[in-house]
Amino acid sequence: QVQLVESGGGLVQAGGSLRLSCAASGSDFSIGSMGWYRQAPGKQRELVATITSDARINYGDSVKGRFAISRDNAKNTVYLQMNSLKPEDTAVYCCTARVRPRSSPIVEYGYWGQGTQVTVSS
Repeated sequence: QVQLVESGGGLVQAGGSLRLSCAASGSDFSIGSMGWYRQAPGKQRELVATITSDARINYGDSVKGRFAISRDNAKNTVYLQMNSLKPEDTAVYCCTARVRPRSSPIVEYGYWGQGTQVTVSS
């Protein structure tokens, strides 16, 4: 029904920047909140940022002040601008979205992308 595809990951030096994108594709759906989570090897999944359909934002403590989340509702896309990157930011970053089918808007599903690797070198 809906797919989320992340892009923009890669290798960057400490102090550098990257911008991640996540585009939702499919048909007959609407999207509520969207967000980014990350998971590093040997660590639990961690909240990065979320953004509602009306642009209310919440950041995880570890990225507040360095990362910025935004969205383009017309493109069904959420972005994550990452600045002042640190080696500890190295992780697989996954996009998530709350999706409602047009046929049954009372029902809501959670969707996840496959993730994009971000590696920050020292």
